[in-house]
Amino acid sequence: MATEVELKPVSEQSEYVLGMQVDKKTRPQKVPSLCSVRYGMAFLAHLSNFTFIAQNSIISITMVAMVNSTDNQPHLNSSTEGLPTNLNGDQHEALKDLSVKGTGFGGQFALWQRWAPPNERSRLCSIALSGMVLGIFAVLLVGGVISEALGWPFVFYIFGGIGCICCLLWFILVYDDPASHRWISGPEKEYIISSLHQQVSSEDQPLPIKAMLRSLPLWSICLCTMTHQWLVNTFIIYTPTYISSVFKINIRDNGFLSSLPFFVAWVVGILGGQLADFLLSKNFRLVTVRKIITILGNVPPVALIVALPYVQSSYITTIAFLTLSCGLSPLCQSGVYINALDIAPRYASLLLGTSRGLAHSSAVLVPIVGGFFLNQDSEFGWRNLFFVLLAVNQFGLIIYLVFGKADVQEWAKERTLTRL
Repeated sequence: MATEVELKPVSEQSEYVLGMQVDKKTRPQKVPSLCSVRYGMAFLAHLSNFTFIAQNSIISITMVAMVNSTDNQPHLNSSTEGLPTNLNGDQHEALKDLSVKGTGFGGQFALWQRWAPPNERSRLCSIALSGMVLGIFAVLLVGGVISEALGWPFVFYIFGGIGCICCLLWFILVYDDPASHRWISGPEKEYIISSLHQQVSSEDQPLPIKAMLRSLPLWSICLCTMTHQWLVNTFIIYTPTYISSVFKINIRDNGFLSSLPFFVAWVVGILGGQLADFLLSKNFRLVTVRKIITILGNVPPVALIVALPYVQSSYITTIAFLTLSCGLSPLCQSGVYINALDIAPRYASLLLGTSRGLAHSSAVLVPIVGGFFLNQDSEFGWRNLFFVLLAVNQFGLIIYLVFGKADVQEWAKERTLTRL
């Protein structure tokens, strides 16, 4: 009995085969998740951010010891209540270095431009960025102990040595893209490339500087990032000082107390990426997810900080407020901090590095503003400092909520160049 076979035209057959190839490429049979190269690179970026921010944060722990040793002031001790205001030139340069080094974050975002599938972008970036919070936690926890036991230079030596080891691992294990990685599996490589093939192009495009300067969504990201960093730098610089001035606790105990909020922040920062991707899986719009996460990372932390002077009579309440406030702020890592990957994936490395560099200018401004208020009025200084924090932070958040976008902007799309 003959079997009837339906023959298709050659053009239809080729389209059918091509469709099957595309379908097979975009839906691999088995894609590793946690035990994969892309997650391994996220954890390596986590370690890199740990060492990077730790080396930037140790200045706030060693500042008192540095002033004691350089200014020869024996009447100052390790339990000095406030940050010193008579800084020499080298110490001012150290504070300025916090903002200059912020541009170094752009390099890692060039990886997520080619390594992070859109549906995993929040969790991969949150894993990487949470290393910064862990670095602050480690410095606050052991920085004072090392400074007292071995001397303040050894804080720099120890964390600097960890940074050298991390740099060596980075050179060996990190590759530009999945196609050039030696140890990535075939299904994972196909999964990443197919999920990003519409966003990343290998062709060079001229940098649309004028369009970037006129882009309100981009400016809203930069401003909101800076105002949130104002909050973060207030935690880093003034949390030990506030605990010491209110409760008269020495620097060794202070280190354990002031590091607790950053441990909570490290955990919440990682979970924030999971929350963002979960909301996306429930068909929330991407811009809605970014703004919800950014609100959660700004409004509750600032409200708790502003309430601190009104609950300072209660030791437990103060520590609880500081812990919750600092713990919730890293949620922005899955919000405004990676929003440039959404609006301009082609230029994400440049934009994220620039926004982070501008944001870290608050590391210079916060000590100036804080010193002004705390030196003028010791009774109401903390209250005024926290109200300024509230005004700055909410201003940046409102601008972002009004002008923030999550779709690829016209100036960031691929353009076909024609020559006459």
